[in-house]
Amino acid sequence: MANLFLKQAKQYVATRPVYPPELFDFIASKTPRRDMAWDVGTGNGQAAASLATLYEAVVGTDTSAQQLAYATRLPNVRYVHTPPDLPLEGIHATVAAPASVDLITVAQAFHWLDLPRFYAQARSVLRHGHGVLAAWCYTEPRIDAAVDAVFWRLYHGSENYWAPNRRMVDDEYRSADFPFDPVEGETHTGPFQFSTHRRMDLDDYLMYITSWSAYQTAKDNGVELLDEDTVQEFAAAWGGDGKEVKTVTYPIFLRIGKGLKFTWGNQAL
Repeated sequence: MANLFLKQAKQYVATRPVYPPELFDFIASKTPRRDMAWDVGTGNGQAAASLATLYEAVVGTDTSAQQLAYATRLPNVRYVHTPPDLPLEGIHATVAAPASVDLITVAQAFHWLDLPRFYAQARSVLRHGHGVLAAWCYTEPRIDAAVDAVFWRLYHGSENYWAPNRRMVDDEYRSADFPFDPVEGETHTGPFQFSTHRRMDLDDYLMYITSWSAYQTAKDNGVELLDEDTVQEFAAAWGGDGKEVKTVTYPIFLRIGKGLKFTWGNQAL
């Protein structure tokens, strides 16, 4: 994951949607205690910053030091660079002690994780019986029929440049392996749907597209997804000179559960 975003870290901060307070309020309402939260794949720290208003202490981790360089600094948030091969003992030493975490969140990064390894880490650090794991993704933006039609042509044309893991996002995490019990007050683990909105002009919107991992992968292979014809199509669909600010809506899909108790293959977790 880290290598895909090295060349777009600044764009990622500037153009990605902001998660709504309702999402965090819902998640926090499901944790009996609010002492410690761990945000996995924290990136620029967006989710960690929101968690910091609800939890006493937050740790954000990421495999990309470049992403962490842009993360929001707050008094009760610390950031840790976690290489993919960091052993469980390293997690305990640098991230959280065993059975000390009330909430683990994974914002738009769940599909990149080595799930057996991650679930072993989660089971180790979550509070026994009460720890909650929440993982969510946002899917592609919606604006209006004209812009969306151009967007979907571009998106489908970019399929060869997305990592296979991306299909989990397209599926809204519905078929993801998520071996948890429902949290209090719920009968299933989701996905629960939320949405967030961002105001953008055409330049902002095109910058969002350039922040895709698929955009950079295509470019590295000599393909410009936003070629002149495609940009002109977007401009015509947007209308005017592209300076009009439009509301961009991102659907969000949340999986949430507690009590990780299962066997993955031959490995008991």
